[in-house]
Amino acid sequence: MTVTSVSYLYRHRQRGWLGMAKNRSQSSHDNSLSGFLGSSPHPTWQSQLDAVASRFNQEYRREPFELPAEVEAMPIFQEWVSGLLTSQITSPFWEIAKPKKQQKCLDLGCGVSFLIYPWSDWDAVFYGQDISIVARDLLNARGSQLNSKLFKGVQLGGAHDLNYELAQFDLVIATGFSCYYPIAYWSDVLAAVKRVLKPDGYFVFDAIDPNTPIAENWAILETYLGAEVFLEPLENWKKAVQAAGGRIIKTLPGELFQLYKVGL
Repeated sequence: MTVTSVSYLYRHRQRGWLGMAKNRSQSSHDNSLSGFLGSSPHPTWQSQLDAVASRFNQEYRREPFELPAEVEAMPIFQEWVSGLLTSQITSPFWEIAKPKKQQKCLDLGCGVSFLIYPWSDWDAVFYGQDISIVARDLLNARGSQLNSKLFKGVQLGGAHDLNYELAQFDLVIATGFSCYYPIAYWSDVLAAVKRVLKPDGYFVFDAIDPNTPIAENWAILETYLGAEVFLEPLENWKKAVQAAGGRIIKTLPGELFQLYKVGL
């Protein structure tokens, strides 16, 4: 499928599947999130940043989502509730660029990854950044207890706004969230990553392959969970990397996302 989310959602509304996204539960922290996100992005991106932050804050707090019966009846929803979906949508970035001993690594959209992935085994230095206040606070509270030598803290902010030193990182990782933003926003992310990445470093990110069997249903589910999904042809991601002066070194297809290892 090669349509953007706007026409995609309209088509499903006509079939009776989708209406406006249901009520999103937001805390006062969510409502004031834009004040924490550093430099102001394009206004259309800000609304998307706020929506994605709210969606994941709600999940991390384990607050219930109100979804229509038709969506809850979808097999992909049942897989999401049971946790079976996780393995299908997780991109194993270490298979395409495994962090090395004492490398400085920045994980954008990190969530609680330091508590899940084997950073101690890799002996790589971890810096994180996320737009979820809940994930930021949780990881900052527990990360240093797990390994104070490797864990360097998590900043709150969008992937377009990186307040780090020039050429600070050997590896920058950004998986699981490119689909929530238009490629124009991602062009700013690539520019920001290029500034903080060492000349011989790598940027690893993933993008949805809209031709995978679960792409459409996953987009429906995520839209109802509060974060609209943009389904872009993979060719557009290749063009975005090239426009940023980057080169794709390796790709790794998955059940939903395709991984890219990029030099910038």
